[in-house]
Amino acid sequence: MPIMILVRHGRTEANARGVLAGRSKGVHLDDVGRDQAAAVARRLAKVPLAAVVTSPMERTQQTARVIVRAQDGETELHRDRFLTECDYGEWTGRPIKELARLKLWKTVQSHPSAVVFPGGEAMVAMQSRAVAAARAWDTRVAESHGPNACFAVVSHGDVIKSILADATGMHLDQFQRLVVAPASVSVVEYAELRPVVLHVNDSGSDLGGLVRAKARRRRATGDATIGGGVGVGSVET
Repeated sequence: MPIMILVRHGRTEANARGVLAGRSKGVHLDDVGRDQAAAVARRLAKVPLAAVVTSPMERTQQTARVIVRAQDGETELHRDRFLTECDYGEWTGRPIKELARLKLWKTVQSHPSAVVFPGGEAMVAMQSRAVAAARAWDTRVAESHGPNACFAVVSHGDVIKSILADATGMHLDQFQRLVVAPASVSVVEYAELRPVVLHVNDSGSDLGGLVRAKARRRRATGDATIGGGVGVGSVET
């Protein structure tokens, strides 16, 4: 199956100010975020992307466009509303330090599967629609471009963490153990037997190793190699 590269958008003005942007309109990358987007685009330029799928939010679209421009060839750009930010409801636009004093904050940290944001979305609903969208795009790319294709999904921190939690078999209540920094890369392959997680919160490694030297690799089935194998991007014979 294809390799799915999850990219969080670059830093925004709201991130820098410590504000929960959520689905607020008009939230754009700041200078640091634009530099981060350019850096991740350069790293991904080594990986031919069949498609880039983005959340509809401005900050993810900005990041996605930079990634597409850095590609050598025709890369499809799509938007998917099911990959958008969690709807934080009444929490949207409020300072993080203020939210951290609320009783619900502790539940968000320890028992997110029980959280429904006031006037907003349940965290389990966010995970359900995000995972369904990620898997649907994986199938679509496989059908259109073949099982050896790579594609990128540009989304948001909690959304990406929820997809990674599903891929690792981690309950949503444990997903706060994961860190997904701005412009970081995480990589999942929905293999035959189980999802395989290749990178998490990667902000610096050479991503060229994701390009498959051969179509046939043991990892494509999802089988775990006894002893650990030879690593990502290598071919086992």
